[in-house]
Amino acid sequence: MLTEGTTAAMLVALMLDAALGWPQNLYALVGHPVTWLGALIDAGDRRLNRAKTSNVSRRIAGVVLAGAVIALTAGIALAVSRLLPEGWAGVILTGILAWPLVAVRSLYDHVDAVAKPLAAGDLAGARGAVSMIVGRNPDLLDGAGIARAAAESLAENTSDGVVAPLFWGMLLGLPGIAAYKAINTMDSMIGHRTPRHEAFGWAAARIDDVANLVPARLTGLLFALASRHTTTALRIMRRDARSHRSPNAGWPEAAFAGALGIRLSGPRTYADRVAEEPWLNGTAPDPRPRDLVRGLALYRRAMVMLAALMALIVLPGGP
Repeated sequence: MLTEGTTAAMLVALMLDAALGWPQNLYALVGHPVTWLGALIDAGDRRLNRAKTSNVSRRIAGVVLAGAVIALTAGIALAVSRLLPEGWAGVILTGILAWPLVAVRSLYDHVDAVAKPLAAGDLAGARGAVSMIVGRNPDLLDGAGIARAAAESLAENTSDGVVAPLFWGMLLGLPGIAAYKAINTMDSMIGHRTPRHEAFGWAAARIDDVANLVPARLTGLLFALASRHTTTALRIMRRDARSHRSPNAGWPEAAFAGALGIRLSGPRTYADRVAEEPWLNGTAPDPRPRDLVRGLALYRRAMVMLAALMALIVLPGGP
């Protein structure tokens, strides 16, 4: 249940990550919770996802893995949260523990690493940077394609990497944000429609869809409100979001496209296939390098607005 205390803790996590990211020396010392989760999920994938078994058996094995990973992650977080003190000390400690589960700074940095060489005309550098955040073949992307891929990643991952973890953390505290991160990491690793993971990753993908149902729509609304073209962004989001292949990603991406006056989604080429996707805000032009810079500015405004809204929840009563 959302309280001033859980919201304050998530606000601490947001502010810490915005200011510091996840420092490299800290990563070298203790790693990162997502890498810990990744190692656990990979071990389960290798052990339980057996190619010689039927799709039904593989789907059941995937359900077992998803349930076990979520239960273990949430259980550890719950046990830790019960050891924390009451009041502001507990809020701050919870925020510190939740800090690495929010990706506001790393998301900005990764997209900024694309925007800078793209604006300077360095397509090779921009392709190298965009290959770190999208799965499509960067060698086939021109400047507009690079800007479009980075803008889509920024819009979608604002929901997956920032709004959704904070949403579940505000509702359920440390167990909520930890469980969400486990769900989202599983989806990114095994929730793909490939021969290996079509059946085994079914549960991970469906659980992720449910977990992001509300946050994705909230993210689209946040982009629209932070935009200088709120009415247009809301109209494009309502009109186009459901045409996206994902039940959730279309909401922040369509709002982002409407806010910036660009088109997103559409056909894209991956390493092994061409995906013929419908456009979002299809009558608008392709994004240019400066539109990606404008997108980062919109992201900053949206994050400031999000922090302000969280602060408004905290102020009336405190933790």
